[in-house]
Amino acid sequence: MALIDLQNISKQYDTKVILKDTNFTLNHGQRVAVIGQNGQGKSTLFKIIMKQTEADSGEMAIDKSLKIEMLDQQPKFKDNLNVRDAIENQLAELKNARTEYEELTNRLTTDYENEDLIRRQSELATFIDFHDAWDLDNMIERVLVEFQLKQYEFKDVNLLSGGEQRRVSLAGLLLKKPDVLLLDEPTNHLDVYMVEFLEQLLLKNNFTLLFISHDRYFIDNIATTVIEVDGGVLRKFNGGYSSYLEQKEHLLDNMQKEHDNLIRLVKREAHWMQHGVTARRKRNERRKSEYFDLKQKARSNPAAIRKMSLELQREQKSFNTDDNQKNKKKMLYELDDINKALGDKKLITDFTTRILQKDTIAIVGPNGSGKSTLLKIFMEKMKIDSGAFKKGDFEIGYFDQQRESLDDERNLLETFCPNGGDRVVLHDGRNMHVFGYLKNFLFPREYLDKKVGALSGGEKNRVALALLFTKKVDCLILDEPTNDLDIPTINILEEYLQNFQGALIFVSHDRYFVDKIAKKLFVFQGNATIMESFQPYSEYLEIEKELKELDSLEIEMAKEASSEKVVQVAKKQTKLSYKDQREYDNLPKELEDLELKLEEINACLMNPKCYEQKGIVAMSQELDATKEIYETKVERFLELEELIESFNS
Repeated sequence: MALIDLQNISKQYDTKVILKDTNFTLNHGQRVAVIGQNGQGKSTLFKIIMKQTEADSGEMAIDKSLKIEMLDQQPKFKDNLNVRDAIENQLAELKNARTEYEELTNRLTTDYENEDLIRRQSELATFIDFHDAWDLDNMIERVLVEFQLKQYEFKDVNLLSGGEQRRVSLAGLLLKKPDVLLLDEPTNHLDVYMVEFLEQLLLKNNFTLLFISHDRYFIDNIATTVIEVDGGVLRKFNGGYSSYLEQKEHLLDNMQKEHDNLIRLVKREAHWMQHGVTARRKRNERRKSEYFDLKQKARSNPAAIRKMSLELQREQKSFNTDDNQKNKKKMLYELDDINKALGDKKLITDFTTRILQKDTIAIVGPNGSGKSTLLKIFMEKMKIDSGAFKKGDFEIGYFDQQRESLDDERNLLETFCPNGGDRVVLHDGRNMHVFGYLKNFLFPREYLDKKVGALSGGEKNRVALALLFTKKVDCLILDEPTNDLDIPTINILEEYLQNFQGALIFVSHDRYFVDKIAKKLFVFQGNATIMESFQPYSEYLEIEKELKELDSLEIEMAKEASSEKVVQVAKKQTKLSYKDQREYDNLPKELEDLELKLEEINACLMNPKCYEQKGIVAMSQELDATKEIYETKVERFLELEELIESFNS
């Protein structure tokens, strides 16, 4: 069923055509990824659907009863609101539905044939089921923990950083579960563990979703359809990102030669997906199949669990011991047992490593674990607390989110040719016309006279990266280089990095980017320790998940063993003790009396004369206290029954 239907939608700003005779339909249960170069109309499409801007022409059909909500890039919250309240305020409708449902349930204990009440209760139950809102408090607690907001739970939400505020807004939207959810770059400011939680939530709750993202693994895992916006035209591709690449490759094969550059990039991307990701997936699936078989066997053999854990840990490290080859390369950094803390928080403990010429290293791990601190140590912007840090004599090119290398008052021509002229010399010695070079970074000729300060955040990032590759350096250090970049620009960045002849050290949460570029990982494990691994990052994360499952399995088996011991001790008895038997015999009558009392209290609460005389607050408190006693006695009765059954078995 179509929830949103756009027919022949056009939108133009001045002379720039954003959307041209665009048709788009969103059906229930679809998860549509919208991709394309920045400035091509992705956000405009969202704004038209949200009625934040009007189309110049065309028709849009959206059911008025449909609840459509969007994650804002810069959420706004009321004053004097803490983080928990900011989330709960978004869930007022769900909480009201729960309250009304409970009130109706109580009324139906005495008015159980009232069809209007039964119908309304059924409607509420369906609504609560759809939004998975039976246990909201636990869900709120979970998103606070998974999105690393628990430590800010009672802090003023307006004092948080922009990224933290987006996580608060996203948490509320996910729990609220509107009929259609629009997300603009939802994985920005999320580490890989938060992204994994987000993926699980979106898939488990069957969201109808329209989202913009540059995270290609996220698109591959979540999208049922990919829509590419290009030159005002929308092209539809079935499936996730890997399916999009295959279909796009066939499409581009039929296009004219002027698209050769784009074709080359897409073919390279598709080749990597097919021969890198696909092969690894097959290997992972085979290993996971073996792992699940072993896990079943391990249930009867605890020693097998430890053996499996050790094997997985060895596989996770995958150390390269080819020292002879390493020694031939130039040494850039040498770290020996370095330690670093900020305040009372330890970030790095006893870390030893060497970084050599042509090493390509991704620094990964949870938010706040110390990744940026390690970059600052490499940049000599921060000193270690103890240990030995040695840096060789070489030039560093640095890219950060603040774009410190850019001057807002200069135009692009002045930025790339500060000494005049119109040619740039690249890091590999090539000499190019500035327009020819910037065209590689998707800048049209008219941008040469545009001041840096007038560019968008994504465009400034493209300028900073393009400028970086004009510097003759031995080592590139990059902090979240893919943030605010569209997929075409990330593809260009990857090509430049793969051709770079020096060392590369970068921090990123983009699993696809890390898998494609990094040859080695520095993994922050959350306890101030850093582990080196030569695995693809996605494979490392799979093994990490399996190790956690094994830990849970061990705990579960220990509980089962403990429970069996209790049952064995109980089986030594042949009957209940005198005290337990008397309690068991008396409990049915006590439960019956409590049930009558609950009925009386509920009846009183439905009668104004009764609850006004006794006091509605006092009656409500008595109801809660009686319920608690009743539930405790029911649990005790079932416990004694189970014990009796164990004697007879």
